Amino acid sequence: MRAGEAHTKAEALIEALPWLARFHGATVVIKYGGNAMTDESLKEGFAEDVVFLHYAGLRPVVVHGGGPQISEHLDKLGIESTFTAGLRVTTPEAMKVVRMVLVGQVNREVVGLVNRHGPFAVGLSGEDAHLFTAERKHAVLDGVQVDIGQVGEIVKVDPGTIEALLDNGRIPVVSSVARGEDGQIYNVNADTAAAALAVALKAQKLIVLTDVEGLYANWPDDTDVIDKLGSEELRAMLPTLSSGMVPKMEACLTAVDGGVPHAHVLDGRVPHALLLEIFTDQGIGTMVTPS
Repeated sequence: MRAGEAHTKAEALIEALPWLARFHGATVVIKYGGNAMTDESLKEGFAEDVVFLHYAGLRPVVVHGGGPQISEHLDKLGIESTFTAGLRVTTPEAMKVVRMVLVGQVNREVVGLVNRHGPFAVGLSGEDAHLFTAERKHAVLDGVQVDIGQVGEIVKVDPGTIEALLDNGRIPVVSSVARGEDGQIYNVNADTAAAALAVALKAQKLIVLTDVEGLYANWPDDTDVIDKLGSEELRAMLPTLSSGMVPKMEACLTAVDGGVPHAHVLDGRVPHALLLEIFTDQGIGTMVTPS
């Protein structure tokens, strides 16, 4: 029995060999969020995967949001939180909480989980060294622009600090807060922040962890997951997607349009989803490639 188990493990390692060779030295941007961020065992597994990528010779960069944690904290403080067209209306009062939770709580937690394995992770926000510059974003409701407060759209990325950390053997962990030229601080969508950073870093992959298996062919009638599709095929599908999937698939499209060869949406509820996608022949989730 033991010999059989050992043989299975050896086969798994051999299967990983061509992928290890192919992605050695490659920069991989991972958007971390959803259930993988709230379940204790999945959190630890995610940190292990990121450290594995590091030891395997890849250059992982983590970009995270923290929607559930922000909502919980706003509730505790009695600050009303509303959404318009899928975006959180961010008042100056709410923005203070968003910034505190993303930078001071979630970022610290992710850094701490990774650093159980060695002195790798360095936490920073999009404000640091002008990593992300944003402009105020308006929601569109019934064809009309609506002000939703301090919600931003990234207009510029300065990846120099991230590149320096990667060259120094570190794992950057970035919270999705940005500064504006107007001096304001903005809450930015972590999916779009990860895509913008992947393009700026000329990453080999963008990986978006979410709470579904991937992109369904025709939800809810058909629950078959699309393994792979081209950017033009995805562009045509976008208007038909559920509101929750739109920012994730738009992020994949932005990445491949910007020169990233592969963008993936994976189910973060699957233990070690990152390793299964990168180092196995089958992979999991949905992969988007340039058409």
